[in-house]
Amino acid sequence: MQASRGVRLTPVPLAAAARGAVALAVPLLVGVLTGAVVPAVLAGIGALWGVGQDGSDPYRLRLRRLACMGLAAACGLLAGGLALRSGHPVAVPGCLVAAALLGGVVSLRGPLASVAGMHLLLGATAGAGIPVPGPWWQPPLALLTGVALVTALSTTPWLWRRHAIERDAVLAVYRAAAEALAAAGSAGAEAARRRLTAALDHAHRAMGRHLARPVRSGTELGALRDAFDTALRLGEVTSALVWEGRVLPAHVREVPLALAARLLPAAGTAAPAAGTTASTADTSSGATARPVPGRTAPRAAGTAAHPADTPTAPGPTASGGTPAGTPAAPVPAPTSPAPGAVPAGWPAAFDSPALRALAELAGRSGRARRPDEAAVRLPALPWHGRAAQVRYAVLLAVCVLAAQLCAELLHGPRGYWLPMTVAFVYKPDFGPVLRRALHRCAGTLVGVAAIGAVTLLTTDAYVLIGAVAAFGAVMAVGVRHHYALATTGLTAVVFVLVDMLGDHRALYSARILDTALAAAIVLVAHFALWPASAAERAAAQTDAALAAARRYRDLPADAAPGRRHALRRTAYHRLAEARRAVAHADAEPGRPGRDLAALEAAVTAAERLCDAVSARNLGGGAAPASPGPEPAATGPGSPDSPGAPDSPGAPDSPGAPVSAHRGPDSRDSPDSPGSPRSAQPGPGSPAARCAGFCAVGG
Repeated sequence: MQASRGVRLTPVPLAAAARGAVALAVPLLVGVLTGAVVPAVLAGIGALWGVGQDGSDPYRLRLRRLACMGLAAACGLLAGGLALRSGHPVAVPGCLVAAALLGGVVSLRGPLASVAGMHLLLGATAGAGIPVPGPWWQPPLALLTGVALVTALSTTPWLWRRHAIERDAVLAVYRAAAEALAAAGSAGAEAARRRLTAALDHAHRAMGRHLARPVRSGTELGALRDAFDTALRLGEVTSALVWEGRVLPAHVREVPLALAARLLPAAGTAAPAAGTTASTADTSSGATARPVPGRTAPRAAGTAAHPADTPTAPGPTASGGTPAGTPAAPVPAPTSPAPGAVPAGWPAAFDSPALRALAELAGRSGRARRPDEAAVRLPALPWHGRAAQVRYAVLLAVCVLAAQLCAELLHGPRGYWLPMTVAFVYKPDFGPVLRRALHRCAGTLVGVAAIGAVTLLTTDAYVLIGAVAAFGAVMAVGVRHHYALATTGLTAVVFVLVDMLGDHRALYSARILDTALAAAIVLVAHFALWPASAAERAAAQTDAALAAARRYRDLPADAAPGRRHALRRTAYHRLAEARRAVAHADAEPGRPGRDLAALEAAVTAAERLCDAVSARNLGGGAAPASPGPEPAATGPGSPDSPGAPDSPGAPDSPGAPVSAHRGPDSRDSPDSPGSPRSAQPGPGSPAARCAGFCAVGG
């Protein structure tokens, strides 16, 4: 019923849930059977953190992430354990502060560094708060054993699946392109194009190193490489067709899925899966195309409305992960035209360079890489400045120290829960801090209630191990769907692990209060001492995105195809990341709303300009010149002029005063030569409109 109402359903990751249950239950079961309970619990802690970092990305990326996490956690556990064994009153607080400083500096340097920095602090917190008998080297070794178990369970399917994840990611691009073509001319066109960008980003990350090394033709990897290269061109053509703003006929909308069936036959004929949705209401049969903001083209004569069974591609998950699902309609049977030929049934003359490019793409039976096409690499996100890294590290250390002091006052020894919660919550690169804190509190409350109900019924060790398996599965599902759900599973598992270590205190209400106190410490420090951190991050991302859009716009007409696609991917990828950063900043309280609105308007304008540049490139037009002086009423800092010269008021300086930016209602002003409206040609055929755009460009 939800699917019929347009709600996207995401399949439950059953394989990940099974891995989480097995990885957490096996060490504890072995420990109970052999009597080595303490090493088994430490291995369970390693498995617990490993389940939190398990994912659905390619196996080599999982291996790297789990390895970095395990090594960092083991080092932290060793340092914390040695500090606790020393018995010095300042050893534990000093160790935690040092771990927080190091982890904070490292965390803002990228995804892997962020995971390593957080688990370094988590390991130090656990080692300094949970006394473990035996030799000093045993806890890190046992923890690494648990991480190794999760790694083996997560990466073993590579033996029989090899490139299945990469294939699914590339196939999702074709489905997203089909959805974007189906939405062309409707109010949902730009949202569909953004989902196509997200699918391309995910496929780009999944293909990874396969794009930078030679592959043999005729192999599965060679076919995937050709399919991905074709998907890059399909993304450019789709962006141009969406920019034209007209409803497309059925034979045009079917091209992406027909290409997928030809280039990825095994996956292209997959049956519909959970999470598939039908077309949205505004593209249903007989619906009149609604104008897209910033477009003036009327619906082209002779084009058909979107059929009700138009295939759609699912959007990205809330965490930005792999788009899931399959086409709602069967993949059309592919034709076999001669390479480079226009398929039968297409008109001999085209009123749009993008239609001609799509027809030529549909007529390809394969693609060989040309010498002038360098491998397109997904650009790395801009790092935070050194000042931001130091500031975050200092604030994290202050929060951890305050939490540790509160824990010693409230609980004495084993007061690890407060600083551990701080380490989990204060991760601004993982999303809005306030939302993360609230979800942590809610998940802890539900997890305490759930494990409390279990222990009221029984305290049998085997039953508790079964409960750990169940909550481990819940945590694995929550990692992919919702942070509060993941916290619920983690909280329940930690209670059982600590109980097996000999701490039988009834701490249910204390853990709820500790979580709330830790969240309060983080929120007070974050919003009192660094309230603009999310806005600064959004401004930095927008600055990099606008610079990438300007480089794509200024690309010479005779540039090699490989360079063109590389600059296009860089621009769209960074614009998508900038939009996500603005959304995160918008979710924080006390935000400078007008500044964020200006940043979002700048990103939207740059996206539209990039769409226009894609249409220009397909038409063989010249690169647009830098816009001339703007009227005093708008000023040079308009967010709708991504190509404006570098100046204190330009959109490439997101920190400029808001008065320098025009609002969204002014982006269609014909008086601004650098605005997307001026770059978009007036009424007429798409060919004439694209020619007009090129004329504006000089």
